[in-house]
Amino acid sequence: MAKRVLAPIAARERSAAIVPVVFALAHGSGATVRLLRIFPVPHRVIGPRGETVAYADQEMARLTAEGLDDLRRLEVELDGIPVESVVRFGEPAQEILLEAEAFDADLIALATSNRGRLRGALLPGVAERVARKAPVPTLVLREPRAAGNA
Repeated sequence: MAKRVLAPIAARERSAAIVPVVFALAHGSGATVRLLRIFPVPHRVIGPRGETVAYADQEMARLTAEGLDDLRRLEVELDGIPVESVVRFGEPAQEILLEAEAFDADLIALATSNRGRLRGALLPGVAERVARKAPVPTLVLREPRAAGNA
């Protein structure tokens, strides 16, 4: 039984579908869950006249606060389970693997959309790259594509 579950949550609404699964895995087992949100490394924000609107560190602080707010809304669904929330910056698959190591995760649980076999083989998504390289078991919940997203 996993005692330390890492659950990366992307900005897409469907990625939060993994939270009930994580709850079922962690409930009653004494597991700790770490929710992870990853953003691209921010750069200076430039306004329409070329002026600096926000420096990279200011943008990083804003995104960190935004990410933690999003994750706190999901923490409610994990009531009764110890939960930590973390925001990282960088390439998603790499950051997930680094966080799994830092957290000493026993399991990585994440959701992904069903991309189709050909597309997945030619251009693997984050979940596929993590599952291939993770030193711990990886649970991938494949969500069906939404209508109109063929």
